[in-house]
Amino acid sequence: MSAIPLPHRLLDQIAARRARVVVVGAGYVGLPLAVEIARAGFPTTAYDTDGARVQALRAGRSHVRDVPSDTVGQLMQAGRLQASGDPSVLADADAIVICVPTPLNKTKDPDNSFIMAAADVIAARMRPQQLVVLESTTFPGFTREVLLPRLSQRGLRPDHDFFLAFSPERVDPGNPAFGIANTPKVLGAISPISLDVARALYGAFIQHLVPVTSTDAAEMAKLLENTFRAVNVGLVNEIAIMCGRLGLDTGEVIAAAATKPFGFMPFHPGPGLGGHCLPVDPHYLSWKLRTLTYHARFIALADDINSAMPEYVTSLVARALNDRRKSVRGARLLVCGVAYKRDADDIRESPALDILQLLHREGAEVDYHDPHVPALALGARTLHSVALQPDRYDAVVIATDHGAVDYAALVEQAALVVDTRDVTRALRARHGHKIVAL
Repeated sequence: MSAIPLPHRLLDQIAARRARVVVVGAGYVGLPLAVEIARAGFPTTAYDTDGARVQALRAGRSHVRDVPSDTVGQLMQAGRLQASGDPSVLADADAIVICVPTPLNKTKDPDNSFIMAAADVIAARMRPQQLVVLESTTFPGFTREVLLPRLSQRGLRPDHDFFLAFSPERVDPGNPAFGIANTPKVLGAISPISLDVARALYGAFIQHLVPVTSTDAAEMAKLLENTFRAVNVGLVNEIAIMCGRLGLDTGEVIAAAATKPFGFMPFHPGPGLGGHCLPVDPHYLSWKLRTLTYHARFIALADDINSAMPEYVTSLVARALNDRRKSVRGARLLVCGVAYKRDADDIRESPALDILQLLHREGAEVDYHDPHVPALALGARTLHSVALQPDRYDAVVIATDHGAVDYAALVEQAALVVDTRDVTRALRARHGHKIVAL
């Protein structure tokens, strides 16, 4: 009896939900993905080098806010989801999905070391008939130019022995409307054959796939998504600074412009960019273009504006205190919200951290309140969230607009409020004398 030709054997495994899937990296991207794949019926393993994380998952405890521990526990008990720190699971996998961090280094250049480390571990254990998909954000050309040769170093041939694709993650932490299954998924591969295999897997648990012609196009699409947001946030942040100089209400101006039913999309100012994507991803694109002797001007300008917003907020606080015959030095200040976005517990790249540092350097006594972040390390200091008692402070800076905070009560009790999120708009008719808005 002749052997089933590739990739039909792997496609049959996927169609029957017998394909064993290993998700490399069980963080905020990898764990939700592993859970969704397991819920679709595939035997799934979350592979992570963090032993404590692996043990917690095996005990049914989730460290990702959007993934309930009950869901992890049930899938573990049913044998549909496993957690492991043993790289031998990669040799048994039919499909491997890489979901590792891709940060920037100190010079804001891409740091792909986590992908390369994962690729080396995978390549050492690869066997024929495996699908490998990269979801970690990187620069256009990386999958084809860097990852493909890395996986081929032991002689395995793409499209004959293994299949390779890139599908950028679109995780939006805390979003109640869109999760893994119902967020359209861009998918590019190194060839039509690899694309067919990747579509078979992802089509089993995602409602709408968006195939593109190459991994390069999929990589570029991801960077366009987040560069679009970063540039427009930079624009509206500069508009906020302009409105401040002109004595105009930024929110009123944006609301008026947004009534135009075509040609305008409203963005809103804030204290700066935070999180895992917007402050990072555009730099992957600008770095790649620098290698082609092209300067990505919009990206650089938006980064300049967005990176300077914490300093602008600090200057607002200083001016507001000065108007009340107070100095920043020696003032008691409270930063309300330190996560990078509403109702999240993620503080990566949060502009609130810079605001805390800047106010501290100016000589203020600074506390923070955040119901989702009980403690944080800030340089050599460890800070803890304090009870929300606005009347104990000279000013309260609203840096993140968590839904659990009663802003009416906050404004009522506070002596001065600097609002960077426009959550006090409805309160300004009565309390406008003590509210400074961005």
